[in-house]
Amino acid sequence: MKRKRIRLFSIVLLLAFCALSGRLMQLQLFQTESYSDHKINLLEESVTQRTQQLVIDEGRGEFLDRNGVPLTFTEKNVLVLFPFLDQMEWPVEKVADILHVPASTIQSKVKEANGPIIFGGKEPFRLSEEQMKEINSLEIQGVFALTKKFKSSDVPASQLIGVTGENTNEFHERYPDRVKGANQKIGVSGLQENFDEWLVAEEEAKLIYHVDARGGPLFGVDVKYLAPANPFYPLNVKTTIDADMQLALEEVADTYHIQKGGLLLLDIEKSEILASVSRPAMKSRDPFSGGATNYMLKALIPGSVFKTVVAAAAMDEGLVDETRLFPCDEDIRGGAAEKPHGNINIKSSIAVSCNRTFADLAKELTEKDDHLLDEYAEKIGLIGDISWKGDVFHYEDFPQLQVSDGRIFVSNDERKDSNYVSQTGIGQREVRVTPLGIANMMATIARGGEKFQVSAVSSVQYQNGSNMFSFPKQKIEGETITPYTAMKLQQYLRGVVNSSEGTATYLQTAAYTIAGKTGTAQTGNYRGEKVKANELYNKWFAGYFPFEHPKYVLVAVNMDVTINEGGIYPIFKDGVDAIYRLENQ
Repeated sequence: MKRKRIRLFSIVLLLAFCALSGRLMQLQLFQTESYSDHKINLLEESVTQRTQQLVIDEGRGEFLDRNGVPLTFTEKNVLVLFPFLDQMEWPVEKVADILHVPASTIQSKVKEANGPIIFGGKEPFRLSEEQMKEINSLEIQGVFALTKKFKSSDVPASQLIGVTGENTNEFHERYPDRVKGANQKIGVSGLQENFDEWLVAEEEAKLIYHVDARGGPLFGVDVKYLAPANPFYPLNVKTTIDADMQLALEEVADTYHIQKGGLLLLDIEKSEILASVSRPAMKSRDPFSGGATNYMLKALIPGSVFKTVVAAAAMDEGLVDETRLFPCDEDIRGGAAEKPHGNINIKSSIAVSCNRTFADLAKELTEKDDHLLDEYAEKIGLIGDISWKGDVFHYEDFPQLQVSDGRIFVSNDERKDSNYVSQTGIGQREVRVTPLGIANMMATIARGGEKFQVSAVSSVQYQNGSNMFSFPKQKIEGETITPYTAMKLQQYLRGVVNSSEGTATYLQTAAYTIAGKTGTAQTGNYRGEKVKANELYNKWFAGYFPFEHPKYVLVAVNMDVTINEGGIYPIFKDGVDAIYRLENQ
């Protein structure tokens, strides 16, 4: 009996020993880099517990503007000090002389430090190249002059670029084969999210030294520099943004206190986004508190800007020429117009933005074919696949941007209701299009009917600046408006600005000659009591310039403003003038 108990006890001990050995093998051999469902990297965690380190570069790829100027970071020459300096004699006076600061200032910072510090803290002391050479020539352990990357607190085109965040589970869902750097940041919006696979870091660059339980040097004062071994990575994304133009238009938006809306600038020839300003501005510390939405890619009510599509369709379909007159003393229902203009033709109707003309034409078009307005919105580049999309490596139809789908009608029933069609013809009812789509429409007209996909990124680059992949200019497949219709629209849109009766004569004093279209869209919302004075509108102007040799498209929208506030013409004019100054400085 006793022997049986001993045998049983021995078996239990053996099983416990096997279980413990298996657990140790799991920790030490099999799951060292991806332990548990949370994919914890045990090697990294053990190193973190017994080291102090200063990250010089997180290792994630960055975003550059069209000229290679960093958008998401700045590089600064800084002085790095390690806390063990407080426990040793070192030539602090020599370092102080090079920096032209008291030695006591440096000593006090070291004394307060719990880990490696950048001298100067949040506003680091910037070193010249000469100061860096002098400090590093002293060869003091624990004292390093180096170039460090700092994340920009205010990123230009922040909603377009997007933000990053830490999410271990999401990281492993996206990249199940990657175990290193499981806690690193991933893109969660904008270009950061779309281009995440190219940007995700392989390894940080950092200064590191081993410490004991009290934080003292474990193996002396030997500081090591660890960095990725591959000099070509991480990759950078070169955008089409022009940093100077971007900042200039952001200043315009803030000067006019745009609370909701923004400005979008396109290069007509290249079909590239040069600037994208969306308000409210994104808060760097809390990006999703209200400023994360990029209204330049969001479908909005366009109002009379949509009349451009109706005019194109009517001319292409042979429903109208300049001899036909419309009763612009009447509104779309046949009552007295708020602003009577008499009997006028299509050219004058665009100039004065006559609602009756485009309500009538919309009804005639839908009677002919109730999908014609949708078709011409695509033909002119307003809706459809308007942003760059194509095959990139193993991706099929890789999209650079996430753009809201535009629409003309919400249901087939609306196409058959003449009331709904009349309102659709003037850009109301259920019409929703993006500022990007409107910009692309204006670029299509300016090019004589050619339509191209719009790019926000020109290439993905290696660290040495050579291209890993370039995004070519791509035509939008499908039918377009005729060159003749495009030419007539160019003339008519110019008349909006330069004719005495045009709605945008204010823009005649702009630095460039402009062709474009106004829009004042009713949103159906009110600020406070539901009375006319509190009704909210989206105010638009979309145009291209210089008219004689089109180079740029600018779209400006001021959303949710009352009829007596948020004037769009000064915003647009100052935007044009800002581009002119940059072009001629």
